[in-house]
Amino acid sequence: MAKHKIWNTDSAAKEVANLWGGIEDELLAMLKTHIQITKYKKGEIIYDNGTIPKEAMCLLAGKVKIYKDGINGKSQIIRVIKPSEFLGFRAYFANEAYRTAAMALDNCVVAHFPMTVLMKMLQSSYNIGFYFIKYLSIEIGKSDDRTVNLTQKHIRARLAEALLFLLDSYGLAKDGCTLDCSLSREDLANIANMTTSNCIRTLSSFVTEGLISTNVRKIKILNEEELKNIAERG
Repeated sequence: MAKHKIWNTDSAAKEVANLWGGIEDELLAMLKTHIQITKYKKGEIIYDNGTIPKEAMCLLAGKVKIYKDGINGKSQIIRVIKPSEFLGFRAYFANEAYRTAAMALDNCVVAHFPMTVLMKMLQSSYNIGFYFIKYLSIEIGKSDDRTVNLTQKHIRARLAEALLFLLDSYGLAKDGCTLDCSLSREDLANIANMTTSNCIRTLSSFVTEGLISTNVRKIKILNEEELKNIAERG
């Protein structure tokens, strides 16, 4: 997907249809009729915890964090949504309000259309149904792994896991080693399920060991293999 593409309802509908593996012309026409595009600025809320889901959403550009406020208002980042991924549909399928919130991590473009339209299309398309079954199955597997990682691994392993998670979610900048994101130490600590002070100390340790380098909010990955070893050892 082009990073700086100018989106309209026609191109957005075709992008969504391609993600599903293709759909019949009449379903594509239905999608084009109902799909809309909304731009969000960095820090804007896309949906909030406790609200009722009404629309299916597909991220076309930018990155979105899915998070949940826990005890004492501490925020926990659940996952990061990348372009060409859906968000916000699970709660509708479960017939419940959102249990999480979604916020734009940078300027974003989101395609959205009513969930009632998606449900009609699901009844007519194997591809659409299989897409969401596969998507949810993969996310459940990731969630299972992450639960074990966050509850049983030591601080160093959790932070290494978090850095690898960011590498997978954001990728690298043009220099080939800097994470293509700008996160506060608090956000990074939330991902790794640790206090901000422990996060800062462990990052400093990784810098001393030559695993990473830091420049304000930017992090360079210097030794990915050793980070993987630390994460796997727990």
